[in-house]
Amino acid sequence: MQRRELFSSLASSLNGAKKREKLLRPPYFSDESLFHNECNKCDAKCATVCEEDIIKISDDKTPYLIFSSSGCTYCDKCALSCEFGVLTLENKKLIGAKVTINKTKCLSWSHTMCFSCKDPCLDKAIDFQAMFMPLINNKCTSCGFCISRCPTDAIEIKVL
Repeated sequence: MQRRELFSSLASSLNGAKKREKLLRPPYFSDESLFHNECNKCDAKCATVCEEDIIKISDDKTPYLIFSSSGCTYCDKCALSCEFGVLTLENKKLIGAKVTINKTKCLSWSHTMCFSCKDPCLDKAIDFQAMFMPLINNKCTSCGFCISRCPTDAIEIKVL
């Protein structure tokens, strides 16, 4: 094999390699690598004890959060059920994500009265300016309850 062929081969394999998508994790971990090293030994108890049914198990057997129907109450049950130390109460923190409102999709930002995001927010993390124009404030815990309630999918969550 010529050097040029070798480099072309390496470059094409890198271009074809899939970039690992960053998953939204439960709020009780300290090290992302523990998910990949320990969760494959488990039978997904964290997902079965979640009362809100927001913990799902990916193809690589690691837990992630999905807020399509509910949000996280930070009830601690997933951490208490984890036998391999991936999720622990000692590592309890806020969910590693930033919640924002897409103003172009939001009904309120288009001057249609809508409080769908504010009503389920237990933390009072959504402020409205002059009855319209909702904004996420610094009280947001990224719990996700507002996400499934938005009729236009204007609430977006970005994994940090």
